Amino acid sequence: MARIADTARVETPEPFPPPEGEDVYYEGEQDVAIRPVGGFWALGGRLTWVAALVLALSAFTDWYAEHGLAGPTIAVIGWHTGALGKLIFFVGLVLLGLVILRELGFELPPSVPESLVVIALGSLATIFVLIRLISIPDSIPPPAGRGIGIWISLLASLAVIVAGLLRASEEL
Repeated sequence: MARIADTARVETPEPFPPPEGEDVYYEGEQDVAIRPVGGFWALGGRLTWVAALVLALSAFTDWYAEHGLAGPTIAVIGWHTGALGKLIFFVGLVLLGLVILRELGFELPPSVPESLVVIALGSLATIFVLIRLISIPDSIPPPAGRGIGIWISLLASLAVIVAGLLRASEEL
């Protein structure tokens, strides 16, 4: 049977037991159970900054390379492939800035979920990388092939999308 307290709250005589296998603790005078942040779902926050750092640095790796049999190997970094290479670097920097601001206590408005921003920026970076993967710029000599850096950029941009999806599951 429920009783009405002086503060007009309805309380049950016995509280519900905590879920099996989870650490739950209670804050001071509050009747709210707070679950500690951690475990598998906190992976989204860590993956966001790692993928953003790799994405930003991948603009300085070789996206196109020509392996000469008689001469040296010539490589073109992503920064020198035009505006898309530079935009990928700046998308990585914006993502890093978003993570740093969150750690400093600045939050986006509630109407703009941070996970949605991360997913959108990751999708934008993926589109930019796919354009450069499919279409080699005219300034690159014809025998040049794709280098390891463009594949790293593609994996990092896909990892940003996965990180945003993990963060969205954390927000639910």
